[in-house]
Amino acid sequence: MRRMPVQPKKKKVTATSKAAPAKRASRVGAGARAAKGASRTDPAVAAFMKELDHPLKKEVEVVRRLILGVDPEIREGIKWNAPSFRTTEHFATFNLRAKDRIRLILHFGAKVKATAKEGIEVADPSGLLEWLARDRCLVSFSDKNDVEAKRGALEAVIREWMRWV
Repeated sequence: MRRMPVQPKKKKVTATSKAAPAKRASRVGAGARAAKGASRTDPAVAAFMKELDHPLKKEVEVVRRLILGVDPEIREGIKWNAPSFRTTEHFATFNLRAKDRIRLILHFGAKVKATAKEGIEVADPSGLLEWLARDRCLVSFSDKNDVEAKRGALEAVIREWMRWV
């Protein structure tokens, strides 16, 4: 497990704690779940992708489909002027400013949460994640081969990350 350095706190949340999955389940059970049959894709994202001028556009589409395929609860939308993914809250957003790579930011939305102070643990045996803060990290892809090589690791990281959303 990779872990961001955390200063001692009264209560520490870890990936093995029961708090993270229970928290998600309670929100989902409280009506946050998408309506059955609701579209997982967003017309705004389709329009964005149609107009996207990026040398790695095909790879962006592959990563987009990969993320949507991880869990039926995942929906997409536009956030920060790029495709973003959510369940009960947004958790992953593309950063497409660089033209020589694709960046995917894993996060917990715009509101500060306890995870920002306490940190989280996410299994990352392949070293896919570049930690930017205790609750935010970056995944980069340089080309089609890189996307394919990291496919399984990204799917596993997304599943693990969703436990905290």
